[in-house]
Amino acid sequence: MSGSADDDDGGAGAAALSGGGSPGGGSPGGDGFVPSALGTREHWDAVYERELQTFQEYGDTGEIWFGEESMTRLIRWMQKHKIPLDTSVLDIGTGNGVFLVELVAQTLEICMYKRKMSFCTSSRTKIPFLRVSCESFSNAKFGFSNITGIDYSPSAIQLSGSIIEKEGLSNIKLKVEDFLNPSTKLSGFHICIDKGTFDAISLNPDNAVEKRKQYVKSLSRVLKVKGFFLITSCNWTKEELLNEFSEGFELFEELPTPKFSFGGRPGNSVAALVFQKT
Repeated sequence: MSGSADDDDGGAGAAALSGGGSPGGGSPGGDGFVPSALGTREHWDAVYERELQTFQEYGDTGEIWFGEESMTRLIRWMQKHKIPLDTSVLDIGTGNGVFLVELVAQTLEICMYKRKMSFCTSSRTKIPFLRVSCESFSNAKFGFSNITGIDYSPSAIQLSGSIIEKEGLSNIKLKVEDFLNPSTKLSGFHICIDKGTFDAISLNPDNAVEKRKQYVKSLSRVLKVKGFFLITSCNWTKEELLNEFSEGFELFEELPTPKFSFGGRPGNSVAALVFQKT
């Protein structure tokens, strides 16, 4: 699931998604979240049907959930820890698939012209990359080579497939999958990434508590032991996420996110954590 956010790390989209969640009041572990259409498949099917039509008519890929900074933050973490480019990566709720494109095309970009080598910065993500030059005037893009995007909305997968095709990328796997009931073939990943899908599940009007538990079970099944789970959330605080993923996972690292102050109390607009499967 990739929703619509108007600015870095959430904006209006994140505020809408929170639905009266825990950061300011009740605990989401009980009845802290108000059930919302944002937690239903019907809502996201309609969203991606519209976005697919918009892309087909105007070439607009749509918005990035939590903004571009959220993608940059995750890619920088992977670079910092020298994650091999052939590592198997699963994007849970891939939506329009823009993050998959970033993983492949922006992680490492090599542009060739004349004979010159320099470090440059991607104009889109601000991530440094190595520019290697030679006599050839061809361009080549290299990045993560074993990545999979899933979404339970067929329209989302169709949209992400169209965007990936437009970018000229062919080494990205896309599947229509309900993560709460994944197929047996969905397994063996070294890294799983969630930017908003767990948030949406938390708002499901039909027994969200049980669905959250099923999410954790599915995550444990598809992720390898010692594998990493990177989650970005606007509904859950660090402490609450630690509680939700306490069985079978341990906190590996907390990623820096924008801070704010309200009523003299500091806070974060989103929580971004890295868990490791035990």
